[in-house]
Amino acid sequence: MVKSVTPDELAKRLKDGENVTIIDVRENNEITTGKIPGAKQIPLGHLTIRKDELDKNKTFVVVCQSGNRSKAACGILSAFGYDVEDMIGGMNDWKGKLEKKERGHKNDG
Repeated sequence: MVKSVTPDELAKRLKDGENVTIIDVRENNEITTGKIPGAKQIPLGHLTIRKDELDKNKTFVVVCQSGNRSKAACGILSAFGYDVEDMIGGMNDWKGKLEKKERGHKNDG
């Protein structure tokens, strides 16, 4: 069974300087609202083809918007032998800092 972590527990681990690797499985349009600083974004639908970007020697905390996709992503990654933790409640429950993703803007003038 996959371990779970609350947003508050994750925030404390980050604040305490723990080296935590976070995978955000939300889609690009969802990331524009902000992500946990330092999180690597791999949309859930791309996870199986991009899994080799992840180091099997690390533990990953997986996040999404509400907690459903992160649970699915944890199932996928653990089946491939990765050590994962599911952040329950997702970004809806995250009260910590956010890193805004830069988007290209057309210059209208």
